[in-house]
Amino acid sequence: MENWVIALLIIGSYLLLTLVLGLIANRRLDGSMEDFLLYGRKARFPLLFLTMVATYHSAFAFLGSGGFFYTHGIGFWVAGTWTVLVGAITYTYGVRIYRLGKRFGYITPADLLADAYESETVRLLVALISIVFSLLYIQVQIQGLGYIISVASDNHISYEAGAAILLSVAALYLMAGGLRAVYWTDALQGVWMYLAVWAGALAITWHFWDSPAHMLQQVQLLRPDLLTVPGPRGFFTWPMWFGLGFVLSFGIILQPHLFIRFYTAASERTLKWLGATTPIYLMTLFIPTAMIGLGGALIMPDLQVPDRIFPELLLKYISPGLTGLILAGATAAAMSTLDSILHANTTVLTRDIYQRYIRSDAPRQHYILVSRVFILLLLVVGYALSLGQPGYLVIVITLSGAGALQLLPALTVALFPRHRPRLTAAGVIAGIMAGLATLGLTLIIWPHPLTLHGGVWGTAANWLVAVLVSRVTQPVSPSTRARMEAALAVPAEGGGDA
Repeated sequence: MENWVIALLIIGSYLLLTLVLGLIANRRLDGSMEDFLLYGRKARFPLLFLTMVATYHSAFAFLGSGGFFYTHGIGFWVAGTWTVLVGAITYTYGVRIYRLGKRFGYITPADLLADAYESETVRLLVALISIVFSLLYIQVQIQGLGYIISVASDNHISYEAGAAILLSVAALYLMAGGLRAVYWTDALQGVWMYLAVWAGALAITWHFWDSPAHMLQQVQLLRPDLLTVPGPRGFFTWPMWFGLGFVLSFGIILQPHLFIRFYTAASERTLKWLGATTPIYLMTLFIPTAMIGLGGALIMPDLQVPDRIFPELLLKYISPGLTGLILAGATAAAMSTLDSILHANTTVLTRDIYQRYIRSDAPRQHYILVSRVFILLLLVVGYALSLGQPGYLVIVITLSGAGALQLLPALTVALFPRHRPRLTAAGVIAGIMAGLATLGLTLIIWPHPLTLHGGVWGTAANWLVAVLVSRVTQPVSPSTRARMEAALAVPAEGGGDA
C-alpha cells in the first residue's frame, strides 16, 4: 500500500470519529436555542479549556506559523507575547462578559453592545463586522484543510476537492449537534493537535539531527539571519512586533467564535482558571512549530509555498503511519476553528438579523432549522473565498483580527462603565467607521506606516473619533449605565465547580 493511501486512511478514520461525536451530541440536545447555540451555559473547565485552545490555534498555528518561522525567522516568537495576553484578557474581559451575558441573557457580541449603547444601529454594525472579518478566518481554515489533503494524498486529491470534503464533514457534525458537537469534537481535536505537532517536530528534528540544540547550532552556522530580529526580510521590526502582539491577542479574542465562549462558561471560576492556564498550551505549541520552520529552512530551502513546510517534511522523511496521525492532527487544528466560526456566524445571523428583524415570534425549532441553513450558506461563501490561496495564512489571520479590533473601544467602555471616557452610541458608530477607514488606508494604500501594524492605527483612530464625537452627542441613559454597573459589580450565579 502506498504511503499516501495509508496517510489518507488515518485521516479518514479521524473524520469518521468526529462525525460519530456529532451524532451522539445530536441525541443529547434538549431542543432549546441556548443548548444549540450556547451549550446551555454549562461548559465546565476541562471542556471549555480544550475547546478554547483548540479554537484559538488553527491552521494558522499548525501550518502558518511554521511557514512564518521558515520565512522570517525567530522574530515570529512574538507569539509568546500574544498568548500570554490572551490569558489576561480572559481573566479581565472574559469574566465581565460572562456576568453581563448571564444576567441579561446575551447570546452574541452585538447583544451586549446594542444593550449597553441603546442602539439597534450598533447591533447591526457589530453583527456586520463579526461576520465579514471572521469570513477571512473561515478562509484560512479552508485553505489549511486544502493544503493538508493535497499534500497528504501526494496530489491525487486536489486542493479544491480536499477542502470541500473536510468542509462537508465539519458542517455535518455542526448541523447535527450544534455547539455541543463543536465542544466535544474540539476536546478530541485539542489533544490530538497538541500531541501531533510535538510528535512531528521531534520526529523531523531527530531524523536530521540528534537534538533540537544541534538543529539550532546548524541554523546558526548556515542561516544565522533566521535567528535575528527583524529577520532576513526585515519584517519583524519592534513596532511590528508590538502590533502583531496586539492584533493577535485582542483581535482574535474579539472574534465572535471566541467571544461567545465566555457566555457558555458554567461559572466565573471556570473563566478564571481558563485565563490562568490557556497561555501554557497556546505558548508551548509554538516551540515545535519553530523547530519545524527553522529546521525546514535548512532541509527544503526553496519551497514555493512556505505554509506547506510541515506536511512536505512529514511525507518525504517520516513513516506513513506517523505522518497520517500527525496530519490528522493538522486537520484537527483547522476543523476545530472552522466549526466554531461557522457556529458563531450562524448564531449572529440567526439571533442578530433573522430573529430580530425578519421573524421574531417563531418557535425555537424554526430558529434551529434556520441556523442549519445559514451553516450551509456560510460554507459555500467560505469555500469560494478560499480558492484564491494567498501565500501566508498568518497574514490573512492578522487582517481578520485587525477588523475585529474595531469593537475594542466600545467593549472596553461597556465592561468598565465607572471609568472614563464614556462613549455614546453615535461615538461608537463614528469611531468604528473611522477605524475601518484607517484600517483600509494603513493595510492597503499605505501598509503599516512606520512599520506599526495597520490594526494599531485603526484602533487608535477609532478611540480618538469615538471620544470626540461622544463629547457632543446624546449620552447613554443613566438607568442603562446604572443597570450595567450593578450587573458587573456582583458575581453572576453559576456552578461553583470550575
